[in-house]
Amino acid sequence: MLEVDVLTIFPELFAAFLETAFVGQARRAGRARIAAHDLRGWATDRHRSVDDSPYGGGPGMVMTPEPLVPAIEALAGPKGVGRRARVVHLSPQGRRLDQAGLARLAGEPALVLVCSRYEGVDQRVIDLAVDEEVSIGDYVLSGGELPAMVLIEGMVRLLPGVLGNPESIETESFRGGALLEGPHYTRPPIYRGLEVPEVLRSGDHAAIEAWRRQQAQDRTRVRRPDLLEGAGSSVSDRRPDRSSPPSGADARAADPDDSGE
Repeated sequence: MLEVDVLTIFPELFAAFLETAFVGQARRAGRARIAAHDLRGWATDRHRSVDDSPYGGGPGMVMTPEPLVPAIEALAGPKGVGRRARVVHLSPQGRRLDQAGLARLAGEPALVLVCSRYEGVDQRVIDLAVDEEVSIGDYVLSGGELPAMVLIEGMVRLLPGVLGNPESIETESFRGGALLEGPHYTRPPIYRGLEVPEVLRSGDHAAIEAWRRQQAQDRTRVRRPDLLEGAGSSVSDRRPDRSSPPSGADARAADPDDSGE
């Protein structure tokens, strides 16, 4: 079972997300336990403060070690051997998330996702309580909540039995190697003069597979040539190994408020 605790100052943002579509289905089926926790619940002052002005000056505010470190330790235990969960801070400074990263994190016994805001977090929080930082893209968002949802949805989709058709996972972009998916078609066979490729209606499964493989290679070459360069020249001559770990497209994370942190 996937176990995820999210630490945020806006737990209400997760309410609908955690009840909707296959994320909600996975929770109701007991395949995932996901909960959002209000960081301010660990604040000790009357204003329930979580931030302060930065040393050395500069714009914005920085999230303080108190109450962030105690909150993380309450959910995951102290950093080090014997910790109950792996602690991930969503930050543009983190390792770029790809499909292989999703699979790796989904295999953890438990996760705590830290969603920071403002100009970022005091470095001592990272040093004392965070195991790794993850990024979903080279851009800036106002906080780590949306990146956390991206991470959660990506991991939930990998859980056995969550998707109605298991082959949906195996044939997706990045899943079988460094290729994007080719085009998809469904009924009607002709729409506004555009016809479904004849090979897809032929019933010749070998020909269909060859066509899809070629389309995937062509689309990747046009749209994401960097994937083919990273995978080496042999990728265009081989069928993607759908059982191997994905090498996927990188997309680097987003988190703190208007800071690029």
